[in-house]
Amino acid sequence: MPRYLTRRLGQAFLVVAGVVALTFVIMRVVPGDPAVAFAGPKATPEQLAAARERFGLDDPLPVQLWNYVRDLVTGDWGTSLRTRQPVLDDLFQAFPASLELVGAALLLAIVVGVPVGVLAARYKAKFPDLGVRVTSMLVVSVPVFWLALTLQTVFAGHLDWFPVAGEYDRVLDTTSPLTLWTNITIVDALITGNWPIFTSTLEHLVLPTLVVAAYPMGVIAQMTRAALIEEAGQDHTRLERALGFTETSILTRFSLRPALGPVLSLIALVFAYAIVNGFLVEAVFNWPGLGRYAVQSISHADTPAIAGVTLLVAVMYVVANLVVDVLQGVVDPRARAR
Repeated sequence: MPRYLTRRLGQAFLVVAGVVALTFVIMRVVPGDPAVAFAGPKATPEQLAAARERFGLDDPLPVQLWNYVRDLVTGDWGTSLRTRQPVLDDLFQAFPASLELVGAALLLAIVVGVPVGVLAARYKAKFPDLGVRVTSMLVVSVPVFWLALTLQTVFAGHLDWFPVAGEYDRVLDTTSPLTLWTNITIVDALITGNWPIFTSTLEHLVLPTLVVAAYPMGVIAQMTRAALIEEAGQDHTRLERALGFTETSILTRFSLRPALGPVLSLIALVFAYAIVNGFLVEAVFNWPGLGRYAVQSISHADTPAIAGVTLLVAVMYVVANLVVDVLQGVVDPRARAR
């Protein structure tokens, strides 16, 4: 296990290093002068020179790369050209809302997708299996923005069952102010017993969570079904049948654990997909997360902020892959040999 972890950590480090180099290149090739964007179009030559010196734009490229990596390691991710605040501070303000949305969506996708996949494998080639396969294909194929707008129009606009946008009712900031501990609204409301904000956040979470969870849910259900059907052809499964175990018992007691290996690998991929989809969903539902911050940064050509979002998403993906690799090694010892 230690060698397995060391190998995975080394791979994670190489990926992060590649992303750091890529973000540095992006910041240098994007059209426009950061000094002009920061100082303003009517800045004097002295002000432009001060801005260029502040950002180190006159240094040789190797020196700029070294300074960039050094600043990243020490927690200086640059200054946003739009908000004039440290990029890392902006990301810490926007990230919890995105984590709240993506976390709820992945939890829903796993809780629903795995049992549905087990159901489809148990009744292979029968009506439940056909229903699961058709439904999963539909939710995987539907465009995210179309699904978001449809749910918003039907359930928020016409039926008025759920709020149309936002993270919670902002009137509650006055009537029931929230004490922040983790900056994740629903967690802080639960910790502090702020039930008005907790209830409001749950109501606002329903529609965007369903949209973000749709694709991962369908893919996880399909992968669980395929992995269990593959396990059904293994020698141990035939032995368990010969010993008199029922099909349901074989699936849940003996086949599910080894079948979870491919499913866990898939979860890391759908996590990244959920983050990207979350950006679109946040724009539709006006969710105050990384997506909205990224859109605003792109519209203002805020290269330090764009690079910060890119790097943060990449680090999140690498960490998710690392966690999944560790869990896969625990669930299936055969994975450690790969």
